[in-house]
Amino acid sequence: MTGEQRAQVEEPTPEMREIFGVSFAAAEHFAQMLAEEGELRGLVGPRELPRLWSRHIINSAAVVPFLPARGSVADVGSGAGFPGVVVALLRPDLDVTLIETMERRTQWLSDVVEELGLDNVTIRRARAEEIKDRYDVVTARAVANLSKLVRLTAPLLRPGGALLALKGMRAQAEVDDAKYVIKKVKLSVAVIHEIVTAGDETTAVVEIRRPKNR
Repeated sequence: MTGEQRAQVEEPTPEMREIFGVSFAAAEHFAQMLAEEGELRGLVGPRELPRLWSRHIINSAAVVPFLPARGSVADVGSGAGFPGVVVALLRPDLDVTLIETMERRTQWLSDVVEELGLDNVTIRRARAEEIKDRYDVVTARAVANLSKLVRLTAPLLRPGGALLALKGMRAQAEVDDAKYVIKKVKLSVAVIHEIVTAGDETTAVVEIRRPKNR
């Protein structure tokens, strides 16, 4: 990493370190990889480095309180690894599948998984609609508007499973727009959890469940 890059990258606060606990060293390594290669590989822009922790890594951790005690997670459109890699770091007891269509991004994810020693992660190069497996949780961040996302991910949910979508300021508007689609695919009414993260960013986790009897 050049001196300029090092100067640009946001320093994690003590609160951020505490969130990751024993996984912090791996999270820091992940941040370093993004700082060194993220722009070159077209994963993050140079403007994102000063807020890499607060805007991306810690933001991704917002889904963690809503994950089950055990089971499987599919991260749709993993891209740079948000939130899938962060989920895998914070919950090594869960089986995490990173689903990504672009070859250069799946190669990046493979490099990350190998570097960080994430033995609970599987990478699948595919579109969500090509996946036939079912999961306890599906996560997504910056993939599509909620209406489209629900159509893509509903078939991946087991009975009792949940879609956890990270959204911004327009979360309520997206939920309102998606009401018909959510009902059509027989999922429960969306619940919006507003979270203020350790990076002092406000984010929304939209939780939509498949009822257990369907």
